[in-house]
Amino acid sequence: MDLRPELAKGDLAAEIGPYDALIVRSQTQVSEEVLAAAEHLKVVARAGIGVDNVDVEAATRRGVVVVNAPQSNVVSAAEHTLALLLAQARNVPQANADLKHGRWERSKWQGVELQGKTLGLIGLGRVGALVAARALAFGMRVIAYDPYVTSDRAKEMGVDVMPTLESLLVQSDFVSIHLPRTADTEGLIGEHELSLMKPGARLVNTARGGVVDEHALAKALEEGHLAGAALDVFAEEPAADSPLFGFENVVVTPHLGASTVEAQDKAGVTVAEMVRLALKGEFVPYAVNVSAGAEVSEIVRPFVLLAERLGALLVGLAGGGVRSIECAYLGRIAEADTRVLTLAALKGVLRSVLNEPVSFVNAPLLARERGLAVSEMRSTISQDYVSLISLRADTEEGPVSVGGTLVGKKNAERVVHVWDFEVEIAPAEHMIFFVYSDRPGVIGRVGTMLGEHGVNIGTMEVGRKSEGGDALMGLTVDSPAPPDVLEQIGHEIGATRLRTITLPL
Repeated sequence: MDLRPELAKGDLAAEIGPYDALIVRSQTQVSEEVLAAAEHLKVVARAGIGVDNVDVEAATRRGVVVVNAPQSNVVSAAEHTLALLLAQARNVPQANADLKHGRWERSKWQGVELQGKTLGLIGLGRVGALVAARALAFGMRVIAYDPYVTSDRAKEMGVDVMPTLESLLVQSDFVSIHLPRTADTEGLIGEHELSLMKPGARLVNTARGGVVDEHALAKALEEGHLAGAALDVFAEEPAADSPLFGFENVVVTPHLGASTVEAQDKAGVTVAEMVRLALKGEFVPYAVNVSAGAEVSEIVRPFVLLAERLGALLVGLAGGGVRSIECAYLGRIAEADTRVLTLAALKGVLRSVLNEPVSFVNAPLLARERGLAVSEMRSTISQDYVSLISLRADTEEGPVSVGGTLVGKKNAERVVHVWDFEVEIAPAEHMIFFVYSDRPGVIGRVGTMLGEHGVNIGTMEVGRKSEGGDALMGLTVDSPAPPDVLEQIGHEIGATRLRTITLPL
């Protein structure tokens, strides 16, 4: 690992070539030019909430995972919001400065109480929700505008959802912003929106600069329409000068929302873990450019690796020529968002057939380029298992299916059906499957022939539909069996299907 702080403002593109991972803060610009020069790069990690300094689209095209630490500073940001809210309402910094200059002016810095006032939150995500909880403890009425939060979810937090931004602005005594800076939110709070706020209302922004039009805010303050404002973020940072700095009723801080010892420690630990997962090719919970989103429920998380292994097993059983894949989730797991499991299964399929890196980021793109159709089905009904993943492929040789689940307190992986046979076998690196006519002596003969050629069997499971009918034998072995040996065994037992599979473990 190299620590290169000089590259934050230097020629990062010229130096990035040999690196597999890049960890940055907000000042380092990870542009398309930088990504084009990063021949080995697998992950870009931003040690904080935002990723507006990373060209996420360019990274996605190149299969580079972009991660952040979205929960590392949420408590710090929420607490700083309340600190600014109180400081602005009670004129704390102004009174502090006056008194230190020898001026005792109690009447000049008379403030207002929070209790009984209405706080309007623009954005009710992680930070907004924490601010709401703390504001409610002060006896405030909390309302919010967030199109992505249902009224039922807001009511659970004690918050009333407003149908429009305008309806929030006209009711609020204090307005606090908790939105990312995007093309849609740039300049969201401009002259018109500020004019809708109550006379004497106050504005707080600890989210992102640029969401508030600072010149329009200065005008509203100068005209006396607003009683004050408190800002931790600015459109251009570092902000050495701003039209807002000249107002006594404006409290400003230099982007301190995440500047606590605890937040910095959590951000560092989080991105280190995310980088480790990305370099191992595992699912990264806080990847911002994975189509499954950043959140993976505790129900789903243990199944991610199983889904990838089932994908690899499916394509191994198919022997190539896969045209479409259906991912079915049955039982309790169907109650959760299973998109990450479909991504994992797709990754397992593609890793087995492509001679290029496959990640959670580029798997959907690679599938589309190859005309591979992917569908998902969920049902809370599962006859035999609490939760079951079932994958089915349409191939040139007909349908192929495989299913798996987790068992026991340790969530041990089990393959529970192969083709249309029921078995129970733990996935292993080297697996062999035979379909043959059920009759005495076959199991012993297979074991003997493998042993004669130095292939040790780890486990053997047999499933059959009826006595004397077709049977499936599944084996895990400690080392690959030579192809000619398998061909000989297949001929000896009259196997109608034979597959040898290597799983990525």
